Amino acid sequence: MKAKTTAALTRKRVRRITKEVAKPNEVRNAAFRRVIRSIPKGSVATYGQVAAAAGYPRYHRIVAQFLHTSPPHALPWWRVIGAGGQIKLHFETGAEQRLLLQMEGVTFRRGKVNLAAHQHRFLG
Repeated sequence: MKAKTTAALTRKRVRRITKEVAKPNEVRNAAFRRVIRSIPKGSVATYGQVAAAAGYPRYHRIVAQFLHTSPPHALPWWRVIGAGGQIKLHFETGAEQRLLLQMEGVTFRRGKVNLAAHQHRFLG
């Protein structure tokens, strides 16, 4: 019988942790909800900012997954964008996000949100 290599054990551990993180977690989701609702009109925050402000740094992908599975009008989802000011949504949803942000007074430079003018800074 072959001994398991360190790399195989590491891959197995990473898969287990990834599955654990992806599971629904009401405490984590409540923290994401609270942070997203705190972003004021005319401001934006990145997925990574939301995760860090909620106390879950490096969970930016889980924030995106959470928003994707949330009811459409439960949260101001359009105020959460990708790093660098990019709108990460495609087709009609991306166009809708851009329109909603523009209606709130958010400006764009070279197709991206002007983060210098509109990025929300969380306290703490």
